[in-house]
Amino acid sequence: MAAQVPVEDPTTQSNYLDIATENVALDWTIDFEKKCIHGSATHELVARVEVSEVIFDTYALDMESVEVNGRETKFQLEPEHEVMGSALRITLPPTRANERVKIKIAYKTTERCPALQWLAKEQTQGKTFPFLFSQCQPIYARAIAPLQVYFRTRFESRLSLKQTYDAKVTSVLPVLLSAQRLSPPSNGPAHGGNVIGKDAVTYEYKQMEPIPSYLLAIAAGNLHYRAFSVPEGKSWTTGVWTEPELLLDAYNEFCDDTPGYLAAAESLVGPYKFGVYDLLVLPPSFPYGGMENPCVSFMTPTLITGDRSLTNVVIHELTHSWFGNGVTHAHASHFWLNEGWTTYIERVLQELILSPAHRGLSYIIGYKSLVDALKLFQTTPKYQRLVIGFETGEDPDSAYSRVPYDKGANFILHLERTLGGLDVFLPYVREYVKTYMGHSITTTQWKDHLYSYFSNQKDKIKALDGVDWDAWLYGEGVTLPVQMEYDLTLATAANNLADRWNASRSVADQNQLDFKSSDLDELNNKQRAVFLERLETYPALPSSHLLHLDALYKFSQTTNGEIRMPFYLVMLKEPTSSAAKAYVQQVADWIIGKDSGVIQGRMKFCRPLFRAVDKVDHGIAVAAFKSARTFFHPIAQKLIEKVCRCYQERQ
Repeated sequence: MAAQVPVEDPTTQSNYLDIATENVALDWTIDFEKKCIHGSATHELVARVEVSEVIFDTYALDMESVEVNGRETKFQLEPEHEVMGSALRITLPPTRANERVKIKIAYKTTERCPALQWLAKEQTQGKTFPFLFSQCQPIYARAIAPLQVYFRTRFESRLSLKQTYDAKVTSVLPVLLSAQRLSPPSNGPAHGGNVIGKDAVTYEYKQMEPIPSYLLAIAAGNLHYRAFSVPEGKSWTTGVWTEPELLLDAYNEFCDDTPGYLAAAESLVGPYKFGVYDLLVLPPSFPYGGMENPCVSFMTPTLITGDRSLTNVVIHELTHSWFGNGVTHAHASHFWLNEGWTTYIERVLQELILSPAHRGLSYIIGYKSLVDALKLFQTTPKYQRLVIGFETGEDPDSAYSRVPYDKGANFILHLERTLGGLDVFLPYVREYVKTYMGHSITTTQWKDHLYSYFSNQKDKIKALDGVDWDAWLYGEGVTLPVQMEYDLTLATAANNLADRWNASRSVADQNQLDFKSSDLDELNNKQRAVFLERLETYPALPSSHLLHLDALYKFSQTTNGEIRMPFYLVMLKEPTSSAAKAYVQQVADWIIGKDSGVIQGRMKFCRPLFRAVDKVDHGIAVAAFKSARTFFHPIAQKLIEKVCRCYQERQ
């Protein structure tokens, strides 16, 4: 059953197997008026074989000049590929294996850059200064700098092609990068004591750990910092960055949990390598729950609920410091190694910090999202696999879903149980991290290491031989190869309430329904989400029931998106129902922030809700998206257009 999987990265045009970047020095100036970054990228490369040219990946960059070893030289920019961009070819003097080359490329970004979002001041919390942030995963880093990909090479002495970087960035607003700040100091005055928005300051950063190129990240705006307290004996620092209007709320939300989570992760899988672990709470157009950029995780403001109920997303992002940032997938076909492992360890930490019941609840919530994602890919079943055989030039964002996260986490949970539980499995996990930290690997390399670790234990090898590897890694369909069982302690009450509502559908008179607002008193926010997700698995309730449900529980008034989103999916489940028609405009307005002024830019919310709105009323979906299109991140724009067929309507 094993599918054909490319050996090398299918999304690059570079010759990274012949000559590889070891460090890139960025010298940038941010121009908020022209909405571009201009400057240079200086690569220090090492030839692996005899080579006469180097090829970089670029996308929508305006090239100005190239120097090779200090001498200006000609370059050629190839025609643009829709996904991979334009190959930048630079002729080299005859270069033998192991020789070093320095190449300086001067350029600027353009308005077509999919990695950068430029926000007007009106789109920020403070509404005083503009804002800039990047999103380079999976392959958009080439749109902010000419780069090589970051994956494995064919040389056994060098398992990975990652790179360090250093940067000098001049800006009139404070700047953050995915690296350690050298100057001005984080704990000093914002903008080094200069006038924010007026005085240009040069920020200096250095990333000393080799990282894949998709982890290059930048943000700039009216950013202020507040440090968290660090447990005694720890050498790392941690804190939060936001606009000043949100700083106190963000600090209160994350100040206790973040240092504790990081210390717990270290005790579980080994030392934290990056020195700094900060959070940056971005404006609401940020398209993800979080992005694991080294040294500074980018976070959605939807996590700030006031009750710390969604801080588990921080566990996920910091866990990437080991799984993804540390041990990296070899290329997009093996993306599950990043997300499946991170999701699995995130849930182990929930068990160790909170209880086994909390781990079980997370798996239950994730399983619902997984099934929904698998159903969406029934027409493109290869995206239901863990290991996806991408074609050369195929857009990996087309496969982005909960599949690598939750199918991957369930697979590793199955292995944990097959091998004898956490006491047996966690020592292996620590050895896995120790072996491959700083490298990029394939699924086959991971599997070989797993077998090697247990090679002297015949019972464990026999257990591993009994795993249906092909079904897990390459299987398609909407079910898992093994029926998984989870701890239901925290889910039972939520499921029982949903079952009661389902059983009540035959009651015609809503006054006879045996429900009251206090039904939710004993359910925390995650349990309430489970209740709604369970309810959505049943056929749609009668509209009178749904209207009564909202009148009792007031889900449409909650500020917690993790509850409001599944509630709206329940309300719109039957597109022709009177409940769906009554709520569809409200849902569309919530997505685009018509009343609150805050869009739901997080794709976990906006994509499924736009899809649901579109099924009820295509015109409302298109009108809502058109009215707020530029407020969404470019990545979200592209995917929403496909979701609700808005691309047919664009002018």
